[in-house]
Amino acid sequence: MSTAALRVAVLGAGSWGTALAMLLARNGASTTLWGRDPAQVASMQQARRNARYLPDAELPETLAVTDDLGFAVVDCDVALIVTPSHAFAELVERLSQLDPPRLGVAWATKGFEPGSGRFLHEVAERFLGIKVPLAVVTGPSFAREVAAGLPTAVTVHSESGAFADQVAHLLHAPAFRAYTGSDVIGAELGGAMKNVLAVATGVADGMQLGLNARAGIITRGINEMLRLTIAIGGRAETIMGLAGVGDLVLTCTGDLSRNRRLGLALGRGVALEDAIAEIGQVVESVQTANEVMRLAERHSIELPISREVQRVLAGELTPHAALRELLARSPKPEYPPGLFH
Repeated sequence: MSTAALRVAVLGAGSWGTALAMLLARNGASTTLWGRDPAQVASMQQARRNARYLPDAELPETLAVTDDLGFAVVDCDVALIVTPSHAFAELVERLSQLDPPRLGVAWATKGFEPGSGRFLHEVAERFLGIKVPLAVVTGPSFAREVAAGLPTAVTVHSESGAFADQVAHLLHAPAFRAYTGSDVIGAELGGAMKNVLAVATGVADGMQLGLNARAGIITRGINEMLRLTIAIGGRAETIMGLAGVGDLVLTCTGDLSRNRRLGLALGRGVALEDAIAEIGQVVESVQTANEVMRLAERHSIELPISREVQRVLAGELTPHAALRELLARSPKPEYPPGLFH
């Protein structure tokens, strides 16, 4: 089945959902973008742009926009969920009450289910069952650059190789390269955990600690991602690829990252609530830090950087105090023996 013959419903009209819907429509897929806010949807239909999130990007003429979920998914082949993680479970439950997509359900959401700490594939399976093919789309990708047609590479992971290939084929374009893999849990952890580490890097930069400190945090952050991924059954190569290192480097160094901007503000002494209000969008790291540390404690994994970020976000420590605690740690091997074996 060619891309042009496929119907895709993109569920979530934020910056990333809008950018992916634009990409799919440009690729020739029959694409409908669903948003939950009728006023925002009406504005997008009239102005042919997402004035709140991507005001400089004109929507393709072929992209339909609706606030009717049933209309968006009727007879669709693939549903691509692109909501904040806290809205994921509610949307998947609503989706389960409608006719399931013919090929499967994918998501480009990063994070965990708040409170339970479940991975998003676990949430999807709970409502959709094990017969619906599932896939996660992740990797280093700022929505504004994708909407502008700038080069981007992502990876699509699924237990169904055929569905991963189908989703990658839908997304693949001259300036958008999509790879595939089968390590769903590793890809999800990388996409969630990099947000926590981006806060740490932003804090260091906000405190003007220098490029050496930034490089050290990113590299030790990779170490934390690797150890936790392997402990939960993911693969090291996933973290060393687009879902891990790629996304981590982008989020830690690019000022389009909301989580990095949060860290920058905290490092300059701005209060957490004021920093989030200034960003004006969901900052996933605030709840993700708790879920990462809950997962680490369950598997008896020590994550010093992530732990200090959690404590700073909870108001238990100032950034300066967290830095002192990190620097006071005793010397140790860079990698635990047997980590990669």
